[in-house]
Amino acid sequence: MTLTDNYLLKVRNPVERFIQKASTGLIGLDELTGGGLPRKRSTLVCGGAGSGKTLFATSFLAHGALDQNEPGVFMSFDERIRDLDVNSLSLGYDLADLRNRKLLAMDFIHLDRNEAGETGAFDLEGLFIRLDVAVRSVGAKRVVLDTIDTLFAGFPNEAIVRSEFRRLLDWLRDNELTTVITAERGERSLSRYGVEEYISDCVILLDHRVMGEVSTRRLRIVKYRGSAHGNNEYPFLIGHDGMFVLPVRPHRLGREAPDERVSTGVPGLDRMLEGAGYFKGSSVLVSGDSGSGRTALAAHFLDSACARGERCLYFGFDESPKQLIRNMRSIGIDLQTWIDRGQLRCCFARPTEQSLETHLAAMHREVRGFEPVAVVVDPLSALLMGGRRQARIMALRMADYLKSAGITALFLDNRSDVGASHTDLGVSSSMDTWIVLEATGGQRRLQIVKSRGMKHALEAQFMEITASGIRCGIAPTGEVAQEHVQEAEEHYQLHLYVAGQSDRSLRAITNLKRICEEHLSGRYTMEIVDLLEQPHLAVDHQIMALPTLVRRLPPPIKKIIGDLSDDERVLAGLDICPGSD
Repeated sequence: MTLTDNYLLKVRNPVERFIQKASTGLIGLDELTGGGLPRKRSTLVCGGAGSGKTLFATSFLAHGALDQNEPGVFMSFDERIRDLDVNSLSLGYDLADLRNRKLLAMDFIHLDRNEAGETGAFDLEGLFIRLDVAVRSVGAKRVVLDTIDTLFAGFPNEAIVRSEFRRLLDWLRDNELTTVITAERGERSLSRYGVEEYISDCVILLDHRVMGEVSTRRLRIVKYRGSAHGNNEYPFLIGHDGMFVLPVRPHRLGREAPDERVSTGVPGLDRMLEGAGYFKGSSVLVSGDSGSGRTALAAHFLDSACARGERCLYFGFDESPKQLIRNMRSIGIDLQTWIDRGQLRCCFARPTEQSLETHLAAMHREVRGFEPVAVVVDPLSALLMGGRRQARIMALRMADYLKSAGITALFLDNRSDVGASHTDLGVSSSMDTWIVLEATGGQRRLQIVKSRGMKHALEAQFMEITASGIRCGIAPTGEVAQEHVQEAEEHYQLHLYVAGQSDRSLRAITNLKRICEEHLSGRYTMEIVDLLEQPHLAVDHQIMALPTLVRRLPPPIKKIIGDLSDDERVLAGLDICPGSD
């Protein structure tokens, strides 16, 4: 997400007030365009074979006919009507029923330049007549021409066809018809015959690419005259319920911050959080090593929410739903009951089956369709197959979307190693609550590293997983208790703020890791915060110089600026005695 995108999506051009728009019915696209396609004007949708052009056009017509009281005309130069009927049924559109109800008129125009020889001047008045008849037959407000390339290829004199095509666009505008024209993408231009030069109102590019043996569909709004719009590429899905576009939502600073609390499902953990649990609609990160109890803690949260009558979604990338149900039954949690009642839906996908964007789009679609109050993602680290930086961006986008929807979300993540507590994706700085689980020496511990807006227990607490669930909030006794308290008091929570991959930033990261390993091994939490990716944190955390190292624990908060090349000054600034490890 760029700062430009944030601005365009928040501040609309004043001219846009005078541009009427026609809703597409495509989830996500109307959000990107500020309401839909330009009404009573033409839009070009171009892309390669199989990119989704015909589906786009069909969805536009079906939505207009069924939901907007705007009948339509589908004029095909490529597929026959019976083929369109069959293909559209698989996506939930019954075109034959729409025709029977006089909500849609369809016409297939067969063109073969070998069937008719050119002997002089000609025009396409016959096309105009057929289109006019179809429009009048249903009182159409929307028109689709699919695909225009066949029209150009069907006649030997391209110059005449170009002139007639421009006349056709003028006719459509004069008759106040909102039109979608599909075209194959050219090698050096958006369309094969350069028709985008005639269509100046809106141009949308669809792309279906394969990278690393994984396919991804993307949409880009190339231009939209007189209207603000999203400028990035946006992933989209094609499924049994049509087309779903995943917009990159801006960070909404003005959204509500509820005071309502929700139980964690573990009484001991609730007590550690002022006796009330998480804030409703907050983002919670639970990180820990394998076997530390992350999924069990999430299962308690789901069980508690379902018991309150709420709907929950679980996205799993490691365990299948059946494995999850079986494993949680061993600690006294029966998730199958909530699934049978329709309160819990478990979605499972292999990380390598599809791209990160496609995973994220699928999760958005499930959230929109099921409308849950709580969501669990287990684990975030499964997204690393697409690269750490991209996975981090995807995770932050998902967290922002769920928060903007008022959904309480638990994100489970691995720790990078046993010695340090920073997470694989480095998203803790953007979370409201961060819980770290450890399983060492036959014992489990739980520590709340942070929880914004509330007082919480700072010291690590003993945790055990029994046949009746998780017990925590009880410190070990005797010498073990003293050891745990001492370790908790000496735990260092460090945030290093940098600007991208500059030499100074990389030196600061390297120096900090070396200093921590030499003097704080096993007793620190380190988070790298890239302000180029999260510029709002510069304001939220009052950061001026870069790099800046902030010690948040133990109190008081301390700041150090520079590349951390002077070990003595860094240790003094952090109140660390050299060789204290």
